[in-house]
Amino acid sequence: MATPPGTGPGRAPELLVLGCSVTGAAAAVAQPFVLGRTLDLLLGGHDAGPWLAASVALLVGEILLDGLTAFLTGRCTADWTAAIRSRALRGLLHAVPDTARAHSPGDVATRLTLNASDAGAAPTARAALTASLVTPAGALIALAVVDVWVAACVLVGLPALAWVLRTFARDTGTSVGAYQRVQSDIASRLLEAVEGAETVAAAGTAARERERVLRPLPELGTLGERMWRLHGRALATGGVLVPLLTVAATAVGGLRLGAGALTAGELLAVIRYAQLAAGIGGAATLVGAVARGRSARERTRGLEGLPALSYGPRTLAPGGPGTLELRGVRVSRDGTEVLRADLLTVPGGRTAAVVGRSGSGKSVLAAVAGRLLDPDRGQVLLDGTPLPSLTRTCLRAEVGFAFARPELGERTVAEAVAAGPRAVSPHQVRSAVRLAGADAFVHRLPRGYDTPLADAPLSGGEYQRLGLARAFAHTGRLLVMDDATSSLDTATEHAVERAQRRSPSVVTRLVVTHRPSVAARADLVVWLEDGRVRAVGPHRLLWREAAYRAVFGAREEGAEAPSRDRDGETATGPADTLQKQARP
Repeated sequence: MATPPGTGPGRAPELLVLGCSVTGAAAAVAQPFVLGRTLDLLLGGHDAGPWLAASVALLVGEILLDGLTAFLTGRCTADWTAAIRSRALRGLLHAVPDTARAHSPGDVATRLTLNASDAGAAPTARAALTASLVTPAGALIALAVVDVWVAACVLVGLPALAWVLRTFARDTGTSVGAYQRVQSDIASRLLEAVEGAETVAAAGTAARERERVLRPLPELGTLGERMWRLHGRALATGGVLVPLLTVAATAVGGLRLGAGALTAGELLAVIRYAQLAAGIGGAATLVGAVARGRSARERTRGLEGLPALSYGPRTLAPGGPGTLELRGVRVSRDGTEVLRADLLTVPGGRTAAVVGRSGSGKSVLAAVAGRLLDPDRGQVLLDGTPLPSLTRTCLRAEVGFAFARPELGERTVAEAVAAGPRAVSPHQVRSAVRLAGADAFVHRLPRGYDTPLADAPLSGGEYQRLGLARAFAHTGRLLVMDDATSSLDTATEHAVERAQRRSPSVVTRLVVTHRPSVAARADLVVWLEDGRVRAVGPHRLLWREAAYRAVFGAREEGAEAPSRDRDGETATGPADTLQKQARP
């Protein structure tokens, strides 16, 4: 059965496993009594046909139920694992990006793979544990019916087995949680090393990086050894107590047989019931699985419970200009204010460049403007409508994003550009690709637009242009570009800018940039400093301030701002020269 994303298989599969397990346990409990009765009838020369048939039926039924339980266990575990992964992934993808970044990629991968598998096995482990406790309880009751003295002998030893299980469950739960945390830490370090493999190779720090990745390994080994020691101690203790109880029950049963209180068939049943009752000690493995599943489920819930954005019922009227307003906006992190924008307006159809030193709040402003993040205070409006009141579909169709490192997946080029909130035609895909200056290199790919991205040897700048193409294909009235042209050379960036200006569609653009040439071509510049809007105005006027020039690395008092030519391009002046010198 298919599991829809974000849902689970429910309790039905677990209850089926439990029902089959308990029924199988009942058959196992009934088997010794019926077999003993059959033996007594055969020894007495009586007709044992019905009892022999019942014994065979119970044996066959127990085998079939065990097989059905194994099948249902595998199916239930697979369904629950898939459901838990879907829930966790859904929570991660719908979370506010800032909160999701608290989990490293390695940690997320561990939660979605190993932890989800352990958590998915927990429901059937609980069912099996319940059945494993039903068998000893039923065997003890049946033993008391056959002979109360043998039952009393077995009952004396059961508290010791119960104590072993309780201690094991308590200590294992603590160890498992710590083991999973260290396991996740190693995965995170390893992924970081893989992502930075080129830097490690160039710097010659492979040995140091290996030591860093494996640094938590001794702790992991210690925790793993402790878990196996606990497990082995529980099994060893149970392995000693169970034979002792069986021998004691057999001895008492033999004495009762000698005294004439038991028949040979009843002695056979007594010995078997003593073994089943003492089988509670074998539940240690299931207790460990339940403990691992519980700890793992808490970790996957950490992704499910990430804060998500809520949406409203409103939509925007068609044909709006795309005017963006930030009123009294405040964003804080860990008690520190990282963005303050009291009254910031970007007129519809205009381009606003957002500039500032590293850490000045540029990306936070971009995230708030496109509602990847809600401010702690204040309002963000698009054409007079607060962004939180818009439906998800409307918001993502009207507000587009382009990033420095776009995530395009492994689709074909055409499918990657077409993927988004709007349905776009092949003609629109090609138009967007041309607008992003990517058409030439796409045609050089082995299969053109039908080339899978996994097989396309693209540079960082080419990936950026495809990310821009996707944004151009889907953006409605506002496009937020967060350093989205940082990997493009100046000539390509100018060509993309010129193509956008000549495009018939009117889009308001908010462009986060580090380049004075981009700021010079914008209609206005939003200058951020320490999370606050220091000034808003044309680049040519702001350039008169030394502090503004210093944002771009230009410190000479006589530095000149780049000036626009007729096509919106810039004539390179001393300011551009300083910018090039400041950049390696």
